Amino acid sequence: MEYGRDAAGLLRALIALDTVAAGEGAAAELTAGVLEDAGLATRMVGWQQGREQVVATTPEGDDIPPLTFTGHLDTVPADARDWHGDPWRPEADGDHLVGRGASDMKSGVAAFLVALRAHRDRPHRCRGVQVVLTAGEETGCEGAARIPAELLRGGGWLVVGEPTANCVVPAHKGALWLRLRARGVSAHGSAPELGRNAVVALARAAVALHDAPGWPRSDGFGTVTANVGRMSGGTQPNVVPDAAELLLDLRTVPGAGPAELRARVREIAGPEVEIADLVDLPLVSTPLDSPLIGAARTVLRAAGLDDEPSAPARFFTDASVLAHTLGAAGTVVLGPGEPAQCHVVDEWCSLTRLEQAVDVYGRLLDSWCAPSSDLLDLG
Repeated sequence: MEYGRDAAGLLRALIALDTVAAGEGAAAELTAGVLEDAGLATRMVGWQQGREQVVATTPEGDDIPPLTFTGHLDTVPADARDWHGDPWRPEADGDHLVGRGASDMKSGVAAFLVALRAHRDRPHRCRGVQVVLTAGEETGCEGAARIPAELLRGGGWLVVGEPTANCVVPAHKGALWLRLRARGVSAHGSAPELGRNAVVALARAAVALHDAPGWPRSDGFGTVTANVGRMSGGTQPNVVPDAAELLLDLRTVPGAGPAELRARVREIAGPEVEIADLVDLPLVSTPLDSPLIGAARTVLRAAGLDDEPSAPARFFTDASVLAHTLGAAGTVVLGPGEPAQCHVVDEWCSLTRLEQAVDVYGRLLDSWCAPSSDLLDLG
């Protein structure tokens, strides 16, 4: 099967590769083959063994900043015991293709690769396109942060194929992940009063953080959210635990920076809890009157789809890293996946939306390369 011309086939092949925080190299090899067939200069970018990434550029257009498409190849875990089928054996259920990564975000990758292949087949003067496929996005954009800037063509516009149900999303929240640690004093489990229980101390902090009112809010972006994502501590039931750890996920909004949020967590958790950063990713926001947002809306209208911009996404994307590395003039998040299907059991993507995205991306590429393109105004 020639995956470069079949978005559903390419999506199936990508889903079949288990890329849960590992194994992205196999997906990178598959997608690199599609990009090479489309005539792009393609290189595998090492990070960890088996977790290679892809940077590909057209040979033309190196005199101006490119239009860059990006997507991640990794997924969150899936427990097959909870699914109706094998998460890595894609199955069609009517218009839905079910499998881990179907919406988040292998459908976006499949759609823009197939659109790019068709775009390259159409005779035209190409103004330059770049594709960046990453590993480790789900664990804090680790892979994108490790792509050397000198391997990328800077500037231009950035299109992120994350799940938006083919709606224009001009912005997304940032993320601040914190590690909280409590220290206690061990003792025999039959005499807990002789020790100091670190798990209990941190559990109180966890509940307080979960229930805390009054997190900062910003118009459009909504409220900062706080999620206690993981907690661990202790060794066995008959030992008072002397250490415990909690991982906290904060989603940030304009006007609520990391320093303010760390201080708020410190106030809630108490002075004896140690706090350290794990991930600090900035939010992304592009003005609605930018040429990129205008072009995205125009091609959606031409494809018969709703062009109204959506509210900022609650999730982060690799744009938190790549927009800065590239010096991008602006970013749009636009992809066929369903936002509500991210990280859920029996995750699916609409095959109709997948084909719509191929059409939309193709129109956007054609708009970019049109002689009178508004996208050439980079501000």
